[in-house]
Amino acid sequence: MKIFKKIKLSLQDNLPFVVYRKPNSKQVQSFFQKNTTLFFSNEFDEEGFVFAPFDNTKSSILIPLNESEVIHENLDDLSDNSKVVFESDSLKNKADIHIDLVKDAINAIKNNQFKKVVLSRDEEVLLKDFDAITVYQRLLVNYPTAFCYLWFHPKVGLWMGATPETLLDIKDNEFSTMSLAGTQIYNPEKETSWGEKELDEQQLVTDYITEKLREESEYLTVDNLETIKIGNLLHLRTKISGRAKYDIKSVIKVLHPTPAVCGFPKEESKSFILKNENYDRSFYTGFLGELNLTENNTRFSSLYVNLRCMQIKEDKAILYIGGGITKDSDPEKEWEETKVKSLAMKRVLS
Repeated sequence: MKIFKKIKLSLQDNLPFVVYRKPNSKQVQSFFQKNTTLFFSNEFDEEGFVFAPFDNTKSSILIPLNESEVIHENLDDLSDNSKVVFESDSLKNKADIHIDLVKDAINAIKNNQFKKVVLSRDEEVLLKDFDAITVYQRLLVNYPTAFCYLWFHPKVGLWMGATPETLLDIKDNEFSTMSLAGTQIYNPEKETSWGEKELDEQQLVTDYITEKLREESEYLTVDNLETIKIGNLLHLRTKISGRAKYDIKSVIKVLHPTPAVCGFPKEESKSFILKNENYDRSFYTGFLGELNLTENNTRFSSLYVNLRCMQIKEDKAILYIGGGITKDSDPEKEWEETKVKSLAMKRVLS
C-alpha cells in the first residue's frame, strides 16, 4: 500500500504523520505533514488531526490540514504472521503499588471526596526487531471495530493504539457520543452477565455526561444500555446524541476528560489522579481524531478517547492500562483487570 511506503519514508525523514482507520471501515486515512513544526490547538477551531493529552490544561497537538499531504486508501488483505519477541518488566512491584493506590481511592470515596475515580498504570515491554508498520497492521487485523492509529512527531514521539471509545462525532451541530464502562473477558460459551459494581459505574458515567450536555445542547437522546465486544473484551456502552447550542470547544470541554477515564465529580477525581498516580499519563486517556474537516459541504469532527494505546521509545513499548474504582471495588480484582486489559496491546507485540 502507498500509505505504508509513505510511513516508512516519513519515519526515515523524521517527518510528522498520522495514519488511522475508523471502526468497521475498510479505508485507511492519513495526514503526512510536510515539515517538522510542532503545531498546537487550544480553541479547536483549526482543520486537521488533533492529539490531546489527558490533562486538559495542557495544549493539544495538531497536524494541520493545510500543512499536510492527505492520503486515503482501501485496505488490502493484511496478516500478522511475523513475530516480535518481548519481555515485560517485573510486575510484582507494580502490583503492590497499584493495589495500595486502589485502597487509597476506596477510602477517599468512603470519605465522600468523590464517587468514582479511574486509576491507571504503565508497563514497559522490551522489544526486539520492532517494526511500526508490522505492529500497526496487526492492530488493523485484530481490532476491526476499533479506531486504530499510528501517530508520530519527532518532537513528541511515536504512539499507536486501538481504542473502542468515541469521545465525539459531530456534523455541523449534530453530535453523538457515548459512555463506556465495565470490562470482562469474552467467553462465547457463557451467557454475558454484569455485576452491580459494573452497572453502577456505567450509570454514573451516563448520568454525568447527560447532565453536563444538557447545558450545552438540545434535543438530547439517550439510547438503551448495550454490551459491545472489542477484541477479546466486553464493555457496557450507552450512546448519547443531540444538537450543540454553541461550538465544538464547548462540547469538548464538557466531555473531556469523561468519568470513564477520570471519575466523578470530574475536578475532584482528576485532582486525586494527578496527585496520587505518580506517573505522567501524557496522551493516554486524552483524545485524538479528525478536527473540523469538510466533506460534501458538511463540516465534521470525529474524536476518540485514547485508550488501549502504547508509546514506543527506542527498544521498549510503554503500555497504559486503567480501570474505574467505586466504593464496591476489590483492589486485587482491579489489578487483575489491568493485566487482562494489557493483553490488548501485548497481543500485537507477540
